[in-house]
Amino acid sequence: MLFVALGAISQMQAQSTTAYPSMAPLDRYLMPDRNAEIALARSAAPDSIARDARVQVLGLHGYETAVEGKNGFVCVVERGWMAPFDNPEFWNPKIRGPLCFNPPAARSILPMTYKRTEMVLAGQSKAQIMDGIATFAKKELPPLEPGAFTYMLSKEAYLTDRGDHNIAHLMFYTPVMDGAVWGADLPKSPVMLNPQFTPEGIDVFMVLTGMWSDGTLAPVNN
Repeated sequence: MLFVALGAISQMQAQSTTAYPSMAPLDRYLMPDRNAEIALARSAAPDSIARDARVQVLGLHGYETAVEGKNGFVCVVERGWMAPFDNPEFWNPKIRGPLCFNPPAARSILPMTYKRTEMVLAGQSKAQIMDGIATFAKKELPPLEPGAFTYMLSKEAYLTDRGDHNIAHLMFYTPVMDGAVWGADLPKSPVMLNPQFTPEGIDVFMVLTGMWSDGTLAPVNN
């Protein structure tokens, strides 16, 4: 789940002064070129992984399968509403967060993307979405599977209005734990704790890679 790298990026860059108090018209979140969205989703991971992944694209009623996969990975482009609920860019229509979920994450994390998007497209308020996702997490979300992680290595991602808008990283999902177990948030450590899924009881450890999905070097602002 996104990026929610937004939460971690805010630790590294100055706060945005732009506010997005409410949802923009839906067409501003959609990508009219379906092939462009497929390509953007696949850019989250190296081609050796993404080319055989299932690809989901956002439609008027939620995510739809655009390409069937065969390796268990699922690539999608998430929007700003996958950010922490208190993030000022929650409704930012420019956000495009390509991710490729590995099979355990596709089964136990990706359902939150589908559910939250479903509620957004149904016109629910942020407060209603917060309540709904908390209930979903307790009653319907599959248990977190060991080894769940996502690739977020796209050069073309737009994750925030701040700084250079992007960062190459992996996200590992764990039960809630002390970040010291991973050496997170220590000077020069490439690991940051992004406690994004509070209602769900899941922590996200974000690991900077210094490399984009095409193998070229990426900046590491840490």
